[in-house]
Amino acid sequence: MKFANAAAYAATLLAATTLGCVAATSQPAGTIVEFESPLAAARPLQGFLRLPNSAGPSPAVVLLHSCNGNWQPLDERWGKPVSSWGYVTLTVDSFGSRGLKNTCGSGAPVDLALDAYRALNFLAQQPSVDPDRVAALGFSQGGWLVLSSVEHGIIEQTAKNKFRAAIAFYPPCRWFKGNMTVPTLILTGELDDWTLAEECGNLVEGRDDYGISRQKGQGVPIKLVVYPGAHHAFDAVNLTTPISLLGHHLEFNQQATDQSIGAVREFLDATIGDRREQIR
Repeated sequence: MKFANAAAYAATLLAATTLGCVAATSQPAGTIVEFESPLAAARPLQGFLRLPNSAGPSPAVVLLHSCNGNWQPLDERWGKPVSSWGYVTLTVDSFGSRGLKNTCGSGAPVDLALDAYRALNFLAQQPSVDPDRVAALGFSQGGWLVLSSVEHGIIEQTAKNKFRAAIAFYPPCRWFKGNMTVPTLILTGELDDWTLAEECGNLVEGRDDYGISRQKGQGVPIKLVVYPGAHHAFDAVNLTTPISLLGHHLEFNQQATDQSIGAVREFLDATIGDRREQIR
């Protein structure tokens, strides 16, 4: 996956973004919404918005899909249960308005790196959302988007609205320095041969291929969970029969999935939920 190319240029596009929000077709337990148009697309981004049963402004989670798209299955797999925990969820379709099917081999468009903030800006305008309690949750390429959004740099610094927590499932970690601005949780598989757990370990410990990538104590701490025996996309229930994608092994792992659900809920509750606490 060619994630790093877009990150190198995305910061120059941030100033050109504009806000917008138009609600469209309603569906049971959620609504398809449209918001800011990407710079290279004529049509606005779409997402699936779910509201919890709780009253008053609620914390929210932006969900970002992997390089093969599948934003609707992602909403079913994660958006629906996270909403049931008391969070507003917005699962973003980064591909539809751009006319993309997947970016696993080609790499992500440059301004894809801003989609997390496009979604955050939309949520910040909603009366059902507490804009000071929004987290980003991404998977593979979406995990890269999440880390890009909260690492110290021009994208995060110039954003009007801020994320308060970040969760990345099996992200590519090697291009990051790890100077995160918010509590961050990384969940990956021991046997992942696409986005390596070792590289995420180096990120957490402040190392890279050339030595120390950041000073000790710099940035908000990152928590890494590595699930034994788990491969890439271990939470994708449609992969009970393993597949090979671009030479990489993808396989569902029930135990890792169950444990990750608990880890995500605990982390959200502690950072943006009603039982949040300061993570040191």
